[in-house]
Amino acid sequence: MAGYIEDRWYKKGPDGKRSIPTDLHGKGKRYKVTGIPGVRSRSFPDRQKKAAEAWLAQALAETAKGEFYDPRDGRMSLSEYVEQHWWPARTGDPATLRTVKGRVWNHILPHLGALPLNGIKTAQLRLWLKELDQAIGPSTIGEVWGELSSILQAAVDDERIPKNYCRSQRSVRPPAVPERKARAWSKERVLAVRQAMPDRFQLMVDLGVGAGLRQGEVLGLAVEDIDEEAQVLHVRRQVKKIGAKQVFALPKGQKTRTVPVPPYLLDAVREHLERFPAKKVTLPWGDPAPPATEREAKERAPRTFELITTSATGLAVRRDSWDNRVWKPALSAAGLIPPPETRKQPIRHRPGVSRTVVKYAEARELGFHALRHTFASVQLDAREPIVSVSRWLGHADPSITLRIYAHMMPEADGRGRAAMESWFARPVS
Repeated sequence: MAGYIEDRWYKKGPDGKRSIPTDLHGKGKRYKVTGIPGVRSRSFPDRQKKAAEAWLAQALAETAKGEFYDPRDGRMSLSEYVEQHWWPARTGDPATLRTVKGRVWNHILPHLGALPLNGIKTAQLRLWLKELDQAIGPSTIGEVWGELSSILQAAVDDERIPKNYCRSQRSVRPPAVPERKARAWSKERVLAVRQAMPDRFQLMVDLGVGAGLRQGEVLGLAVEDIDEEAQVLHVRRQVKKIGAKQVFALPKGQKTRTVPVPPYLLDAVREHLERFPAKKVTLPWGDPAPPATEREAKERAPRTFELITTSATGLAVRRDSWDNRVWKPALSAAGLIPPPETRKQPIRHRPGVSRTVVKYAEARELGFHALRHTFASVQLDAREPIVSVSRWLGHADPSITLRIYAHMMPEADGRGRAAMESWFARPVS
């Protein structure tokens, strides 16, 4: 029979009874439950034989159903589990991993890291959400909640805990995220922002509005991606920032795509290149970290492309710098955000010397992505099929496009009503 209780203090004498003290008599715990396949042995103190018998029965029953969880495995702290098991096994896009790590180490482990895995339940989650609510917004709380749920679900799959309370409790949930509808810009607004930008970067606005490209995709667009004869451009890469370094990478979702473009946009590209010739830029592919294997060395090997948009020094444009030095000043000049605040900031290690710091107001809803929303709006207003617009935008599924842009679709014009009238009026044969 699988599973039994061993008395470590006594062994059987000639009369068949456990009456002879062993060398371990009086040392450590007396009863040892062992012999269950796949289950670690567990010991119980003297006078707790009934507890040992109950645990044996429970372990046998749960093992038979494939539901056994050793409570000792759940005593590991959340921090230990994350650092020793969950995080080392994570793979994926380096930029995404960096974001995930920031959420976990900044918002989860400082609050819950010292708790055992099996101690993270409804009460603990409720208090944690209250603390988060005082520090970050609903959207970020939802993202952080998702990361904790992922960690606890991994612990469930590792058979360390029987239940993920992030998924099983309806009474404790992250706050609802206020709905943010994508907003298109008027032609006047687009032109005002474009006009306020240096000539070198005005084409970026044209590509955002005219082809629906994301900012990183505009920065990664190369001469070879423009097909004037077919009147299309190929979105094959983006410029990404990982830490302080830049890399080339596939577009979001790891999907390349082809977007039809109007003649005026091709003319704009041609005129731009006449004034600001394309420059060859070399960057690592995907991940700037030193490779650990031959495969990584091959995958991350630097690649060179003749980029259409570059800095004045011929380098790949850095998005954060461009946002603060080009985009936000243009928004301010167009009257969309207030003028920046300026202040003097002392320079460390240089007594008496300071530098001027310029800070613009946060304006996420007025980011470069608004140009992409405008592209979608124009296409949908022209009654382009949602499937086509989704493909041009590079969405994984048309349902994503519909969810984001349904409010931009034109109102029904009565054709469906007329069709139904005709259908009902048709005689039945």
